[in-house]
Amino acid sequence: QVQLVESGGGLVQPGGSLRLSCAAPGSIFRFLTMGWYRQAPGNQRDLVATITSGGGTNYADSVKGRFTISRDNAKNTVYLQMNSLKPEDTAVYYCKAQWGARPDYWGQGTQVTVSS
Repeated sequence: QVQLVESGGGLVQPGGSLRLSCAAPGSIFRFLTMGWYRQAPGNQRDLVATITSGGGTNYADSVKGRFTISRDNAKNTVYLQMNSLKPEDTAVYYCKAQWGARPDYWGQGTQVTVSS
């Protein structure tokens, strides 16, 4: 079992910034492909960004240029830096870990609300 612990959500004004963090077990972190997904009320859970064990990244078009995913293998943590936030970024953000062919592991989710 891979337990993921997310933090960093909250309320921010449009144009503001937040940084989400997701910690994973240290013994296997370097092998994991990590990702951030989000789900707004009434919507499906959508990809935001992913980062492979080798550092390759992928972003949803809607966040390119505003969000940055990164990982610190020494701290067993993946980050999502979110800048220039918009009301449409409001959602519950989930961290996901993928380890080979094993089932995906999900965090509990953290709420991000962008509102004035």
